[in-house]
Amino acid sequence: MRRRSTVPPAPLPQREGVDPVRVRLPADPEGVWGTVRDHLVDRFQGAIGAGRVEEMLGAGRFVGVDGALSGGEPYVAGRYVWFHRDFAPEVTVPFEMGVVHRDERLVIADKPHFLATTPRGGHVRETALARLRRELGLPALQPAHRLDRLTAGLVLFVVRPEDRGAYQGLFGERRVRKEYEAVAAYDGEVALPVTVRSRIVKERGVPAVREVAGEVNAESRIELVERRGGLGRYRLLPVTGRTHQLRVHMSGLGLPIVNDPLYPASQDRDRDRDRDADAGRHQDEDFGAPLQLLAKVLEFTDPVDGRVRRFESTRRLAVWEGGPAA
Repeated sequence: MRRRSTVPPAPLPQREGVDPVRVRLPADPEGVWGTVRDHLVDRFQGAIGAGRVEEMLGAGRFVGVDGALSGGEPYVAGRYVWFHRDFAPEVTVPFEMGVVHRDERLVIADKPHFLATTPRGGHVRETALARLRRELGLPALQPAHRLDRLTAGLVLFVVRPEDRGAYQGLFGERRVRKEYEAVAAYDGEVALPVTVRSRIVKERGVPAVREVAGEVNAESRIELVERRGGLGRYRLLPVTGRTHQLRVHMSGLGLPIVNDPLYPASQDRDRDRDRDADAGRHQDEDFGAPLQLLAKVLEFTDPVDGRVRRFESTRRLAVWEGGPAA
């Protein structure tokens, strides 16, 4: 039986609810890295410059299990190194995190639009995870799944590390009933309800996903709840959880979700690049025009105590309600 490797606990505390970066030194069959410094400079000089790596070493910001590293230590493949990244300026998302439920195992957050679930790319401190860790005083908090940054609504976070696998398994095994609400274009020629099945692919570094021919890997049920002029309010029931699945399926029906910056694709690629809200840029975003998509309901049988759990978002979609964005 293959033995699982054990990762030692981080010797650095969190900063502003953000974990330190962990690096595992890779194999070096040609012996090009004689010291830890050699590898760190080689690895990070393209991102922050060799001089900055040297400054961080001098300040003791690279840490191993036994303390700060000078960089002159012999290179040993498999060794772990931790450090805190320099936080770049981030625009504050001007909406509060909501919490609809909290107990000893779970936090059910009611995430606002524009807030990423976890630190990634240009979003580090301004994420649901970092905010909740700071606000609730729960440094071990971890998400069991992710919600698109532009989508508002429910996200399940796990309080205790030992419980995380059980709740992640619910989502991986499709044992969570998820219900979304959207405000989108109305077209009487589109027969609803309908179940949409397609193959969605995501290319690394490309914000938008594509539907292609091939084996189906994405399935959504689309229902019209009510109509108001040229808009409809829809209930969306995803069976699978591909990136941007509901947005793509709605757009493919000719019913694009209101304020979606990616679907349908614009013909003006330069404009798309400048205003691509999913690429991680707050500077060009209009916080008054959030994507009208809400993760409204999570329902599942709790894997720990067997209880049926159902949670509902308290947020409302501003375009339909006529209220402020949130």
